[in-house]
Amino acid sequence: MYLPLNALRAFEMSARHLSFTRAAEQLSVTQTAVSMQVKNLEQRLGVALFRRLPRGLALTDEGLALLPVVAQSFGRIADVLGQFEHGRRREVLTVGVVGTFAVGWLMPRLREFQQNHPFVDLRLLTNNNRVDLAGEGLDYAIRFGDGAWHGTEAERLFEAPLAPMCAPALAAQLRSPADLASQTLLRSYRSDEWNQWFAAAGAPCPPLRGFVFDSSLALAEAAAQQAGVALLPVLMFERELRQGRLVCPFETGIVTGAYWLTRLKSRPQGTAMTAFRDWLQGHAAGM
Repeated sequence: MYLPLNALRAFEMSARHLSFTRAAEQLSVTQTAVSMQVKNLEQRLGVALFRRLPRGLALTDEGLALLPVVAQSFGRIADVLGQFEHGRRREVLTVGVVGTFAVGWLMPRLREFQQNHPFVDLRLLTNNNRVDLAGEGLDYAIRFGDGAWHGTEAERLFEAPLAPMCAPALAAQLRSPADLASQTLLRSYRSDEWNQWFAAAGAPCPPLRGFVFDSSLALAEAAAQQAGVALLPVLMFERELRQGRLVCPFETGIVTGAYWLTRLKSRPQGTAMTAFRDWLQGHAAGM
């Protein structure tokens, strides 16, 4: 059965407002034109879609059944048409990113990526390094670790050594690593990081107790507010260093892993994925 799109659009708009007059205003046509299009649609279908009331319209059972189908169809058409820009189809790219990397490294560079790749509709989902590529429908996930995740293809981006960071007022009290024993040492869920750092610094690790955080972003904020000293990936907090909210009192750093670009091995790489990967690797190579 051939049904004119204009008639379906007139029906959908009239059903949304329950008024031919309001529908006509939205469609920039006359009220008579909308009424005639709906009437012609009803004649083609052989059913009444509206009950005409003294003060507007009411949908019949047939109209109620047709409305969600028509509305969803127009919505899907609008979504697809919205993907076309600059003479090519926009592609959705969904990337899960550990929050520290997203805020500290990726966001300052997103504008450049957008300018160079306007056809990519990038969707970012942040996490605390725990991610399910398949379950969350991700094209890529950027995460921190050793690169060994079951069923995934992992490409190394760069290391981000951990070093103590704290507010300037606390840093003024620190002359050697041993001075950290008198400070609150903020911890992440990776319980051995401070032990590794003290070993690298050649000092005994004091008893560890106190706050534990599941996010480096939260750790950094706690350190900036003088809650203690945090082990942080310094590269991810260059803005805080420039602003003077955090300082790095000791040069010693430890490497506990790297940032990786990961995808399911079964996931084919489309144009948007390839563009993002090449752009990311290009920047990572200069780190």
